[in-house]
Amino acid sequence: MKNTKSIRYITYTAIIAAIYVVLTYLTNLLGLANGAVQCRLSEAMCVLPAFTPAAVPGLFVGCLLSNILTGCALPDVIFGSVATLLGAYGTLVLAKSKCSMYLFSVPSILSNTLILPFVLKYAYGLMGGLVYFAVTVFIGEIISCGVLGTLLYTSLEKKSTYLFK
Repeated sequence: MKNTKSIRYITYTAIIAAIYVVLTYLTNLLGLANGAVQCRLSEAMCVLPAFTPAAVPGLFVGCLLSNILTGCALPDVIFGSVATLLGAYGTLVLAKSKCSMYLFSVPSILSNTLILPFVLKYAYGLMGGLVYFAVTVFIGEIISCGVLGTLLYTSLEKKSTYLFK
Protein backbone atom coordinates (compact mmCIF):
# COMPACT_ATOMS: atom_id res chain seq x y z
CA MET A 1 0.00 0.00 0.00
CA LYS A 2 2.80 2.42 0.90
CA ASN A 3 4.56 1.62 -2.39
CA THR A 4 1.37 2.49 -4.31
CA LYS A 5 1.17 5.88 -2.56
CA SER A 6 4.82 6.60 -3.41
CA ILE A 7 4.29 5.71 -7.05
CA ARG A 8 1.15 7.87 -7.20
CA TYR A 9 3.04 10.80 -5.60
CA ILE A 10 5.93 10.53 -8.06
CA THR A 11 3.51 10.19 -10.98
CA TYR A 12 1.55 13.30 -9.96
CA THR A 13 4.80 15.19 -9.50
CA ALA A 14 6.02 14.19 -12.99
CA ILE A 15 2.70 14.98 -14.69
CA ILE A 16 2.50 18.42 -13.05
CA ALA A 17 6.10 19.17 -14.02
CA ALA A 18 5.47 18.09 -17.62
CA ILE A 19 2.31 20.19 -17.93
CA TYR A 20 4.17 23.18 -16.47
CA VAL A 21 6.91 22.80 -19.11
CA VAL A 22 4.40 22.50 -21.98
CA LEU A 23 2.42 25.54 -20.84
CA THR A 24 5.62 27.57 -20.43
CA TYR A 25 6.68 26.60 -23.95
CA LEU A 26 3.32 27.78 -25.29
CA THR A 27 3.71 31.05 -23.39
CA ASN A 28 7.26 31.36 -24.70
CA LEU A 29 5.97 31.13 -28.27
CA LEU A 30 3.90 34.22 -27.47
CA GLY A 31 6.96 35.97 -26.05
CA LEU A 32 5.52 36.18 -22.55
CA ALA A 33 7.46 33.49 -20.65
CA ASN A 34 10.56 35.56 -19.83
CA GLY A 35 11.63 39.17 -19.56
CA ALA A 36 10.42 42.27 -17.73
CA VAL A 37 6.84 41.63 -18.80
CA GLN A 38 5.89 38.00 -18.33
CA CYS A 39 2.66 36.16 -17.86
CA ARG A 40 3.24 32.42 -17.89
CA LEU A 41 0.14 30.28 -18.39
CA SER A 42 1.93 27.63 -16.33
CA GLU A 43 1.82 29.88 -13.26
CA ALA A 44 -1.93 29.26 -13.07
CA MET A 45 -0.93 25.85 -11.73
CA CYS A 46 0.27 27.53 -8.53
CA VAL A 47 -3.04 26.52 -6.92
CA LEU A 48 -2.42 22.78 -7.37
CA PRO A 49 -0.74 22.32 -3.95
CA ALA A 50 -4.22 22.96 -2.51
CA PHE A 51 -5.19 19.59 -4.02
CA THR A 52 -2.02 17.52 -3.62
CA PRO A 53 1.35 17.96 -1.91
CA ALA A 54 2.91 16.36 -5.01
CA ALA A 55 2.35 19.68 -6.77
CA VAL A 56 5.06 21.36 -4.70
CA PRO A 57 7.99 19.41 -6.20
CA GLY A 58 6.11 19.16 -9.51
CA LEU A 59 5.89 22.93 -9.89
CA PHE A 60 9.49 23.37 -8.78
CA VAL A 61 10.85 20.79 -11.24
CA GLY A 62 8.59 22.11 -14.00
CA CYS A 63 9.81 25.66 -13.46
CA LEU A 64 13.44 24.53 -13.23
CA LEU A 65 13.20 22.59 -16.50
CA SER A 66 11.27 25.39 -18.21
CA ASN A 67 13.86 27.96 -17.22
CA ILE A 68 16.67 25.76 -18.48
CA LEU A 69 14.91 24.82 -21.73
CA THR A 70 13.85 28.38 -22.60
CA GLY A 71 17.42 29.63 -22.18
CA CYS A 72 17.15 31.61 -18.98
CA ALA A 73 20.25 32.95 -17.24
CA LEU A 74 21.61 30.75 -14.44
CA PRO A 75 20.43 33.10 -11.64
CA ASP A 76 16.94 32.98 -13.15
CA VAL A 77 17.06 29.18 -13.34
CA ILE A 78 17.99 29.06 -9.65
CA PHE A 79 16.08 31.96 -8.07
CA GLY A 80 13.06 31.81 -10.37
CA SER A 81 12.64 28.14 -9.53
CA VAL A 82 13.09 28.86 -5.81
CA ALA A 83 10.40 31.55 -6.06
CA THR A 84 8.04 28.97 -7.54
CA LEU A 85 8.98 26.46 -4.82
CA LEU A 86 8.31 28.99 -2.06
CA GLY A 87 4.99 29.99 -3.61
CA ALA A 88 3.90 26.38 -4.01
CA TYR A 89 4.83 25.53 -0.43
CA GLY A 90 2.98 28.62 0.80
CA THR A 91 -0.13 27.50 -1.06
CA LEU A 92 0.13 24.06 0.55
CA VAL A 93 0.34 25.66 4.00
CA LEU A 94 -2.67 27.90 3.30
CA ALA A 95 -4.70 24.95 2.00
CA LYS A 96 -3.93 22.92 5.13
CA SER A 97 -5.06 25.85 7.29
CA LYS A 98 -8.44 25.78 5.50
CA CYS A 99 -8.31 29.42 4.42
CA SER A 100 -10.23 30.86 1.49
CA MET A 101 -9.39 29.56 -1.98
CA TYR A 102 -9.01 33.18 -3.08
CA LEU A 103 -5.80 33.34 -1.04
CA PHE A 104 -4.18 30.27 -2.60
CA SER A 105 -2.42 32.30 -5.29
CA VAL A 106 -1.04 34.91 -2.88
CA PRO A 107 2.18 33.05 -1.93
CA SER A 108 3.18 32.65 -5.58
CA ILE A 109 2.34 36.26 -6.39
CA LEU A 110 4.39 37.49 -3.43
CA SER A 111 7.40 35.22 -3.88
CA ASN A 112 7.73 36.06 -7.57
CA THR A 113 7.14 39.78 -7.01
CA LEU A 114 9.83 39.89 -4.33
CA ILE A 115 12.46 37.70 -6.02
CA LEU A 116 12.17 38.16 -9.80
CA PRO A 117 12.85 41.93 -9.96
CA PHE A 118 16.38 41.29 -8.66
CA VAL A 119 16.86 38.56 -11.27
CA LEU A 120 15.63 40.84 -14.06
CA LYS A 121 17.85 43.71 -12.93
CA TYR A 122 21.05 41.89 -12.07
CA ALA A 123 21.03 38.65 -14.10
CA TYR A 124 19.78 40.19 -17.32
CA GLY A 125 20.88 43.80 -16.82
CA LEU A 126 17.55 45.09 -18.05
CA MET A 127 17.03 48.83 -17.98
CA GLY A 128 14.65 49.92 -15.27
CA GLY A 129 14.42 50.03 -11.53
CA LEU A 130 13.49 47.32 -9.07
CA VAL A 131 10.12 48.98 -8.41
CA TYR A 132 9.30 48.95 -12.12
CA PHE A 133 10.19 45.24 -12.36
CA ALA A 134 8.20 44.49 -9.21
CA VAL A 135 5.15 46.14 -10.76
CA THR A 136 5.50 44.29 -14.08
CA VAL A 137 6.03 40.93 -12.34
CA PHE A 138 3.15 41.65 -9.96
CA ILE A 139 0.75 42.40 -12.83
CA GLY A 140 1.80 39.24 -14.70
CA GLU A 141 1.38 37.14 -11.56
CA ILE A 142 -2.03 38.66 -10.79
CA ILE A 143 -3.16 37.60 -14.26
CA SER A 144 -1.57 34.15 -14.33
CA CYS A 145 -1.76 33.10 -10.66
CA GLY A 146 -4.60 35.24 -9.38
CA VAL A 147 -7.10 35.17 -12.21
CA LEU A 148 -6.18 32.06 -14.20
CA GLY A 149 -5.13 30.14 -11.07
CA THR A 150 -8.46 30.82 -9.36
CA LEU A 151 -10.31 29.75 -12.51
CA LEU A 152 -8.26 26.56 -12.60
CA TYR A 153 -8.98 25.90 -8.94
CA THR A 154 -12.73 26.32 -9.33
CA SER A 155 -12.78 24.10 -12.41
CA LEU A 156 -10.84 21.31 -10.65
CA GLU A 157 -12.48 21.57 -7.24
CA LYS A 158 -15.52 19.40 -8.02
CA LYS A 159 -13.39 16.62 -9.52
CA SER A 160 -10.48 16.92 -7.06
CA THR A 161 -11.25 13.76 -5.08
CA TYR A 162 -11.26 11.81 -8.35
CA LEU A 163 -8.22 13.54 -9.89
CA PHE A 164 -6.02 13.75 -6.80
CA LYS A 165 -6.67 10.60 -4.79
